[in-house]
Amino acid sequence: MRLKTIAIIQGRMSSSRLPGKILADLAGQPMLTRVYTRTSRAQTLGEVIFATTTDVSDDPVAEYCDLSGIPFTRGSQFDVLDRYYQAASEAQAEVVVRITADCPVIDPQLIDDVVNTLLEGEYDFVCNRLPPPWTRTYPIGLDVEACTFKALKKAWKEAREPQHREHAMPYLYEGVQLSKQSRTLETGTSPRGFGVALLQHTTDFGDYRWTVDTPEDLEFMRQVYSRFDGRDDFTWKEVLDLVHDNPDLMKINSGVQHKTLKDIDKRALKR
Repeated sequence: MRLKTIAIIQGRMSSSRLPGKILADLAGQPMLTRVYTRTSRAQTLGEVIFATTTDVSDDPVAEYCDLSGIPFTRGSQFDVLDRYYQAASEAQAEVVVRITADCPVIDPQLIDDVVNTLLEGEYDFVCNRLPPPWTRTYPIGLDVEACTFKALKKAWKEAREPQHREHAMPYLYEGVQLSKQSRTLETGTSPRGFGVALLQHTTDFGDYRWTVDTPEDLEFMRQVYSRFDGRDDFTWKEVLDLVHDNPDLMKINSGVQHKTLKDIDKRALKR
């Protein structure tokens, strides 16, 4: 019997670099809807929930989800780990998949790859990217993380550092030494005892930026969606072909600096 697997998409209006981005128009639909729709196509998921915050700035998000029939919860603005734990607990999830609302070309097949690896290998945490010092080979914006609810609960109880709370799952993989098992799989056990697996792509596209954090990113993504005539059922491989055939596209946001794990919202520290 398969474990109950729930994807939780995190998003809020008060983004530090592009406020309101999750409701920004993307070929006739809010970006939030694009991410939700694409995530929902993953075969391994039993449910997809949007997790926003209780802050008044996110009232429009809750209202939109309610009117659109998108399941949603509201939780802590800055303690994202707590937001995930509460949402997963309420949904009675056994496996939790983390997706962020600023990734409108998230690929359902990659979600399935991560979840299936977690279930088949009986790992505590599986992903298709880790921040430096580890390497990533999938484009930024295809990020999928999954963990067991048991591991999430342990992190929720024990994690104290701001980056652990804001970025939800670093407590599970921090300090892990990975060993290459194949061209596409690295595994290891973290110092805290969590079994970790990292999926890699055979070709390194890790510097490709397909996420939305700035106006330039949003313009890039609007251009991508326009090339697919507003559809959202294209695969990440089709996006790859598109940007290789049209190299000027990725110049739109090539100057954007990607945030790191050490970047935390300074507003959280003032609380």
